[in-house]
Amino acid sequence: MEQIRRSKVAAILKEAEVGKEVNVKGWVRTRRGNKFVNFIALNDGSSIHNLQIVADVPKFDEGLIKRITTGAAISVNGVISESSGKGQKVEIQATSIDVLGDCNADEYPLQPKKHSLEFLREIAHLRFRTNTFGAITRVRHSMIFAVHNFFSQKGFYNIHTPIITSSDAEGAGEMFRVTTLDMNKPPKTEEGDVDYSQDFFGKGTHLTVSGQLEGELAALAMSEIYTFGPTFRAENSNTTRHLAEFWMIEPEMAFYDLDDNMDLAEEFTKYMINYALENCMEDLEFLSNRLQEEEKGKKAEDRSMELIEKLRFVVENDYIRLTYTEAIEILMNSKPHKKGKFQYPVNGFGSDLQAEHERFLVEKHFKKPVILTDYPMSIKAFYMKQSDDGKTVRAMDVLFPQIGEIIGGSQREESYDKLLERMKALDLPEKEMYWYLDTRRFGSVPHSGFGLGFERLMLFVTGMTNIRDVIPFPRSPKNAEF
Repeated sequence: MEQIRRSKVAAILKEAEVGKEVNVKGWVRTRRGNKFVNFIALNDGSSIHNLQIVADVPKFDEGLIKRITTGAAISVNGVISESSGKGQKVEIQATSIDVLGDCNADEYPLQPKKHSLEFLREIAHLRFRTNTFGAITRVRHSMIFAVHNFFSQKGFYNIHTPIITSSDAEGAGEMFRVTTLDMNKPPKTEEGDVDYSQDFFGKGTHLTVSGQLEGELAALAMSEIYTFGPTFRAENSNTTRHLAEFWMIEPEMAFYDLDDNMDLAEEFTKYMINYALENCMEDLEFLSNRLQEEEKGKKAEDRSMELIEKLRFVVENDYIRLTYTEAIEILMNSKPHKKGKFQYPVNGFGSDLQAEHERFLVEKHFKKPVILTDYPMSIKAFYMKQSDDGKTVRAMDVLFPQIGEIIGGSQREESYDKLLERMKALDLPEKEMYWYLDTRRFGSVPHSGFGLGFERLMLFVTGMTNIRDVIPFPRSPKNAEF
């Protein structure tokens, strides 16, 4: 007998080809019924929707039916039939069923009931099997594809930048050390410090916090490049917004000034969100309903904007562009500031804006996405182009509703003298950064770039509120499971 090739659940539901004989494989979500007929909800990860399998019990061995428990993996041959059940066009009338993998129903933690996100984080190795994390995984895949599609269509080249580095792009100092030295008996210098000259790379190395600096090297030859890779930060922050390992998208463009940079950032974010709306609607609708259910008990003013409405809000509006100085004036004159409602007071020029300030500008004041430019030099990184006023740099941050900053970028300082002066002022190692300075000595040009934290974009697109729920295996303080 000729074996029937497997069809995916999503394809069967989409094509709905009544009368066709098919094979489907997947995991049992639920089984219900009586001694005459059983209804099995089957899911293989390809769709938010389950496929209903109808099994006429007398046709099957009693022992086989008992093995079809929640969590079991099965293979079903059957015929696609019209369904009279609510919410489904078709179902499979089973002709044969094989149990591929038994599941001990008493010990299986994913019972057919609602589980909290906190509980699911504890069993993250199984949470892919839930509707919520199936939806997030499919959306994440689509967003990864969209990133590469966007930049490829614009003629950018994807560059793999180092994961192990000896430079600190952000000057943050919160980096994971990479070493092969014996930590029980590390070699010491005469001064008593660890002697990293005897380490694998002959110097101290870390996991990267950004691929930007190396990306600039490529851009100053290839014109437009982007990186999309893992980055690491050893910040001991146990919050819903922090991860120790996350993915960054970082384009770098030669011959781009700050305006070109802002244009690209707006075009890119709109493309990404539009791609999700066009290709992930079933999953987005599920995630929107999940969020609304979650927030039922909240006051109307405390509820999030409906997910799909929020995504369209970004796509359908031009982003407002204004300077940091103008934003500070708006915030200083705002009701929340005057009434002391901000958790972090705004103290004039030089204040580091917090998410609550950014969200006020987007959600309350302008009611549009916002791009802030020209930040004080004192609160920004050394590589940003210095403005003529001697106080600000040509930086830009893109601010979104409910999330605040989603992109940070700048025009980069192309002047060797100004860059060197700034590095000296911040006590950055000129000798170790010779390669970065060389790009300003040999054919320097105006250039710009930005960084977008992929998980932060995922938070926005999925409506989830904890960043540990939008990456498959979160890494955070005291947590490196799997």
